[in-house]
Amino acid sequence: MPSRTQIVCLHEGKKGRSIDPIFIRTLLKTIRPPWIRPWDGNNIIRPQDCGGRAELIARMPAELKGCLEMGGDTTLMVWADLDDDMENCEMLKAKFQEAARANGITDEQFNQVVFVFAKDRLENWIEFLNTGATDESREGPRLKDGRPVADAARRLAQRCLGQQVGPAIPPSLDWSCQNWRSLVARMRR
Repeated sequence: MPSRTQIVCLHEGKKGRSIDPIFIRTLLKTIRPPWIRPWDGNNIIRPQDCGGRAELIARMPAELKGCLEMGGDTTLMVWADLDDDMENCEMLKAKFQEAARANGITDEQFNQVVFVFAKDRLENWIEFLNTGATDESREGPRLKDGRPVADAARRLAQRCLGQQVGPAIPPSLDWSCQNWRSLVARMRR
């Protein structure tokens, strides 16, 4: 198990107005993977707001290079919205890879990134996790209160840990969960 771990989470949204950091922190802290220690100075979950998706794509290569240079086991997670202009998660991932290659990132380095793409907005996942249903063909209702966001993240953590079952998860959430599982497998090495 790594002795020094940091998870850097790039996400869409503006500081103070985005629900993403609440969801990300609550999810990761509730899952409590063994490499995230509860004391300061050893492990960090660091969300970074990036405005819109274009800024997120442009910023990802430099952040990945920074993570690779830090040493230890520093993981870059990229949280983005899969909007109507992208047919599926793989298409959006290809946009990130194109920017990475243009900035000298090898495919091997790029494959270390954990991508989390919510269809339209993270609110769709929150709607599903809090009600059991969502329609990914439309945007979920906007949220400003952190409580339903944190509650949804805890429910997702319980599902990830196998402590809760329920209806089949939306396709974008299933795709993103597969990426999380690859991180878990990598961290166990």
